[in-house]
Amino acid sequence: MNQMKPVLFALGSLFIIILLIPTLLVTPFMDESKGKLGKEVTVTKKEEVPTLAESPVAVPVYRSQSKQIENIPLEEYVIGVVASEMPAEFETEALKAQALAARTYITKQLMNEQTLSAPEGSVVTDTQMHQVFKNKEELQKVWGDDYTWKLEKITEAVAATQGQILTYDNKPIDASFFSTSNGYTENSEAYWKESIPYLRSVESKWDEESPKFYDQKVIPIAEFESKLGVDIDKSIGEIKELTPGKRVAKVEVGGKEFTGREIREKLELKSSDFTWEIKGDSVVIETKGFGHGVGMSQYGANFMAESGKSYKDIVSYYYKGTKVAEAEPFLTKYTAQK
Repeated sequence: MNQMKPVLFALGSLFIIILLIPTLLVTPFMDESKGKLGKEVTVTKKEEVPTLAESPVAVPVYRSQSKQIENIPLEEYVIGVVASEMPAEFETEALKAQALAARTYITKQLMNEQTLSAPEGSVVTDTQMHQVFKNKEELQKVWGDDYTWKLEKITEAVAATQGQILTYDNKPIDASFFSTSNGYTENSEAYWKESIPYLRSVESKWDEESPKFYDQKVIPIAEFESKLGVDIDKSIGEIKELTPGKRVAKVEVGGKEFTGREIREKLELKSSDFTWEIKGDSVVIETKGFGHGVGMSQYGANFMAESGKSYKDIVSYYYKGTKVAEAEPFLTKYTAQK
């Protein structure tokens, strides 16, 4: 019996040690003042995905392929425009900025009276004359296997800005946009006739990284002369004046004077920032940028988003003095007029 006591004592001690081990392991990490684990555990709350609300109005869109007018819910229309006008691969904040521009553009169009640029009964077409629009079936054909993630990403960007437009002096703005600048955006009157206070030239240095920044076009001299209605000899002409956005304002060719826009349109150039020279029997033209240059640069917006700028930062930079406002008062006025 006495021989069993040491054994029982040893077993009892071992049992007590086993019970104490969890406490010994946890105690060094305890906050004595609060009785909680001293090491903070951060619980990451999943960001709530915005959902698309019901559209307050429908947009009468002339579909160029079917030659029919379709009444498309406003926010669905904005999704179709953003999907058609900006790559889904772009940063979400850039897509939000594009959604804001697209919604602002169509809100302003709804407020306007019927124009000759859209067939009677419609407000816009689905072409570059207004804003390019594709419905979901058309987007599925274009995107193929990428359809689901691209549509989800763009829908979330549109939902995050739903109901918002850009205003200046309490009116929807002309939210013009284009692909890539030449390093600067353009004053509105340098390309169009009207001077618009929020469409001012700003530096957009990021655009040099765009794959669409440089372009070269080779045109046979005979075709060049025919398109411009000029005769050139050894000298192609002289650039007389530049715009605030560093594009060609005026150029003399074969004794005739043209605007940079006229040259761009007649020769179908990517930009009105161009240089040219005669090589053999052709005119070699190099351009910087892609588009008219007025308003928001899409690639510039994307580069700004990559650097951490929000969509509000982007639109306030490219549309000077504008405010993000609710579309509802303007859409209510539109529906009241119908």
